[in-house]
Amino acid sequence: MYRIKTYDKLSQAGLSVFDRERYAIADDMQHPDSILVRSTPLHGESFGDELLAIVRVGAGFNTIPVEEMTKRGVAVFNCPGGNANAVKEMTIAAMIMMMRRGLAAMDWMRSLPDEEIDYGGQIEKGKSRFTGPEIMGKTIGIVGVGAIGGRMAMACDALGMKVLGYDPFLGHSRLQELRQYADFRSDLKEMLAECDVVTVHIPLNEENEGFIGAEEIAAMKDGAYLINYARGLVVDNDAVCEALDSGKLRGFATDFPTVRELKRPDVFATPHLASGSPEAEDNCSTMAARQTIDYLENGNITNSVNLPNVSFARAEGDRITVIHDNKVGMLGMMTDRVVRHGLNIENLVNKGRGPVAYTIMDFNGKVPAELADDLAAIDGVTRVRVIE
Repeated sequence: MYRIKTYDKLSQAGLSVFDRERYAIADDMQHPDSILVRSTPLHGESFGDELLAIVRVGAGFNTIPVEEMTKRGVAVFNCPGGNANAVKEMTIAAMIMMMRRGLAAMDWMRSLPDEEIDYGGQIEKGKSRFTGPEIMGKTIGIVGVGAIGGRMAMACDALGMKVLGYDPFLGHSRLQELRQYADFRSDLKEMLAECDVVTVHIPLNEENEGFIGAEEIAAMKDGAYLINYARGLVVDNDAVCEALDSGKLRGFATDFPTVRELKRPDVFATPHLASGSPEAEDNCSTMAARQTIDYLENGNITNSVNLPNVSFARAEGDRITVIHDNKVGMLGMMTDRVVRHGLNIENLVNKGRGPVAYTIMDFNGKVPAELADDLAAIDGVTRVRVIE
C-alpha cells in the first residue's frame, strides 16, 4: 500500500481519485511515499528515505526545496493550468477595479452618514473624484505568457484591448497559437514603453526575483498601471511605491501587498486570493492525484519541475526507473548491468533535463533485486525503483 501525507486542506475531488485499497492518506502519515501540499512551506522539513515524490497542488513551487529533492532523487511536481482561469478572472477584476477606482468609491460610499446618501446631492457632488479610464482600447503588456498569461491574452483581446506579450521561453507552437490574440516583443523594455497596463505572470525563482524593478518601471509609460498576481517578490515593491509617489505609476494591483502598500489608496490589494476558487482547487487536486498515481504505479512523469517528462505504456513484466546524472556513458553502464543478469530490455526511454536524467526500462518478466542494487551502485545514480 502506498502512503500519502497531505499538508493543508485539499479538495475531496482529488482525494477521491485515490483507490483507498491501495492508498493510505493522512495529514499525520509517517514515512510517506508521496506528499501532497498546497501552501505550507516545506523548506527546513525533514523527509525519510522512503519519499519518492512531492506534488504541489497548484502552480508555484517556491515553497518546496526543489534542489535538495533533486539531489535525493525525489520527483517534484506541480499542477500548471489548474488554477489558470481563476487567476485570469481575478486579474481582470483587479485591473478594472483599480483603473475605475471601484474600491475607493465603495469605501467612500460606506463612509457617508445615512442622511447624506442622496443621489441628487452629496453623492453627485463627490463621485467625480473616483472616475477612471476604461480598459477598451488600452494596450496591455503581459510578462509571461504561459497557462495564465495565455488566457489573459485571449480575454483581454476579447475585451477590446491591444495585447502585447513578452516570454522568451514560450515554445514555437504555443507562440503561433497565441499570435491571433497578441503581438509578441523580444525586448522587455521596448514592450513596457508601449503599454498602458502591465501584468506579470511568471514563476518566482532566483532569476525572477525583482524581475520588474526600478529600471523596468522607468521604461514604462508615465501614468501606467502595474499588476502582480504572480508572486510577491517578482516585483520590487519599494520601487513600486516610489513610482506611485512620483506619479510614474498611476496604480498598482497585487495579490501580495506589503504593509507599506496596504496604506495607499492607489493600490488595489487582495490577500493571495486569485487561485482560491472552488473550481481551481478541484482542478489542481485532481491533477495532483492523477500525477501521483501515475508516478508511483508506473514511474511516468508529467509536470515535473526537476525531472524530464517521460510517459509511455508498460510492457507485461517489471519496470525499472532510474534517476541519474545526465552524463556521457551513463546509459551504457546501466544496460551493461542488465546484460550481466541475462535480461533483455523490452522498452527503454531516456530523457535529460539539465544535469539530471531519467530512464525507464521495461522487461517481459521479473527483475531480480540484485539488478536494482547493481544499478544503484553506479556513480551518479541517485534513485532506482523496481515497479512490479
